[in-house]
Amino acid sequence: MQARSDAELGGLTQQFRDRLDRGESLDDLLPEAFAAVREVAQRNLGQRHYDVQLIGGIVLHRGQIAEMRTGEGKTLVATLPVYLNAISGQGVHVVTVNDYLARRDPVWMGPIYHNLGLTVGCLQHDTAFVNREEAYRADVLYGTNNEFGFDYLRDNMALEAENRVQRELHFAIVDEVDNILIDEARTPLIISGPAEEPVQHYYTFARLVPRLDPDEDYTIDERTQAISLTQEGIEKMEQWTKVDNLYDPDNYHLVHYIENALNAQVQKVKDKDYVLRDGEVVIVDEFTGRLQFGRRWSDGLHQAVEAKEGMKIQRESVTYATITLQNYFRMYDKLAGMTGTAATEADEFYKIYGLEVAIIPTNVEMIRADEPDLIFQATESKWKSVVEDILTTHETGRPILVGTTSIEASEALSERLKRRGVPHQVLNAKNHAQEAGIIAQAGGLGSVTVSTNMAGRGTDIVLGWSAEHAEVVELGGLHVIGTEHHDARRIDNQLRGRSGRQGDPGSSQFYVALEDELMQRFGGDRIKSVMGWTGMDEETPIENKLITKSISGAQVKVEGYHFDVRKHLLNFDDVLNQQRAIIYTDRVRILNGDNLKEKIVEMLRQEFSDLILKHLPDRHADNWDATGLSRNWRSSARCRRNSGTKIGYAATRLRI
Repeated sequence: MQARSDAELGGLTQQFRDRLDRGESLDDLLPEAFAAVREVAQRNLGQRHYDVQLIGGIVLHRGQIAEMRTGEGKTLVATLPVYLNAISGQGVHVVTVNDYLARRDPVWMGPIYHNLGLTVGCLQHDTAFVNREEAYRADVLYGTNNEFGFDYLRDNMALEAENRVQRELHFAIVDEVDNILIDEARTPLIISGPAEEPVQHYYTFARLVPRLDPDEDYTIDERTQAISLTQEGIEKMEQWTKVDNLYDPDNYHLVHYIENALNAQVQKVKDKDYVLRDGEVVIVDEFTGRLQFGRRWSDGLHQAVEAKEGMKIQRESVTYATITLQNYFRMYDKLAGMTGTAATEADEFYKIYGLEVAIIPTNVEMIRADEPDLIFQATESKWKSVVEDILTTHETGRPILVGTTSIEASEALSERLKRRGVPHQVLNAKNHAQEAGIIAQAGGLGSVTVSTNMAGRGTDIVLGWSAEHAEVVELGGLHVIGTEHHDARRIDNQLRGRSGRQGDPGSSQFYVALEDELMQRFGGDRIKSVMGWTGMDEETPIENKLITKSISGAQVKVEGYHFDVRKHLLNFDDVLNQQRAIIYTDRVRILNGDNLKEKIVEMLRQEFSDLILKHLPDRHADNWDATGLSRNWRSSARCRRNSGTKIGYAATRLRI
């Protein structure tokens, strides 16, 4: 490939397509196609794929998940299977976690595709309709999971065939696959409209619920975090709402408002689970730390939070179309993914998506030092120790990245650092617009960055600029501090993975308090009593393999619980998915002008056959229900007349 001119390299795509037409397979073309991509990348980007990146490309082409550590160049790796699979002309989708990456990556990698004769598109939230149609005709299309999913739903609500934009779902490579196919999979995509439900009840119960006594009136299951009213709580609510029996069928709608108000008051915490922005309640993604504009909690919970904050309540909605991310991505003919953290969820990937996880070796040996957890009895002692670690390390000039689990915690730590005179940057959902700039500078000499788990993905942290890189390396590289363990081991590993990229030195240290949420849910009080029994003071941390192992075990239990939640959601959606497939397939046939007369006649025949078998079961007239047959016959006919057309009747029948 090195001996070929740019024009010759650009002409290879058509040659490859001709060979496919003659019966060769993509596997036959792989060595030459990968070599062509590598040469074009070297000439246009100054980047030549490493051998381990070629391995990653092969894994993705095979429809598997490639686990590659942070800094190993996943964006460049994807160009190999993307080009190979785009040769067929059926289109390849590259799915990213946010709009920034959906804009950046096609511009960054675009020269590779353009110089090989492929077209590249980019989906953005505000992309016009005409541009979207053109984007889906591109050989390679970058966009977020939400954009692809919602376009699918909008296509299947279209009233004219020309308003549909997507092609057949051929091949998708999902970047940060664990975030999209696991974390995001708990929330289905929904297109909805406003419902006519009264909103006053939300305000009423938002005032009543804070009057409940947390010790007497409701209980919280520590493992599942489910909230239940006690008998005392039920009696108080019945007294305040002036009803005799709260769970009487006539009053049961009130329970819905009470449960939502209680969840909003106790479980949804401002600046952790949501923020107030421009008069709205905006959800904070618990796994990425980013704001989820336009997304709302369902079943009235969002309205309950709005009432709690005294804001204007947006009406509940009626669902027009919905699909889970699991069922959307399972529609692709071939699916692959890449991330730095997939091995801990390998079982779920295989059971839900049929995807195997392959761990790709690093190009250079990873030498980061991951220190054992430091465990404290009290939260205050933990934070004091964190600040001292930051001060001591900052004096050496080493860059520091501090991970927190909430906006509230990041801002509280920032205040402590300000009082100690430590210059630093804060990255959380409130200033996410500066994310790329803050992260890009986080590896600079003497930098201190306090972040939520937003810092775990996206832009790489490079040690210093070219002039100071050697000095930062000499000092020991990036020091990562975790202030609390996350529910999922993957999120902890993402934070650690920001240090030690491409063979750079680095270190990580997690601080744990037995009062942390995860520890409270899984035996923190018992461990605390043992530490107190041994006479240890609250300021003294311990390093204990047994406790560290119990923390990991707790995370495994929480991961298992979340897996069960996602599996339960998928089981429900699988039922809907069968109906959705039938309806959407017939809609497409109708929009394309297909003649459905035979199918409709057969449906009518089946409908009336069922009625006859039900009401005239045999030849004995004594067993006939002529009145029932007549009534049901007229009902079916009326349904048909009201639908207006045979097609309308067919749609009604399918809905039934």
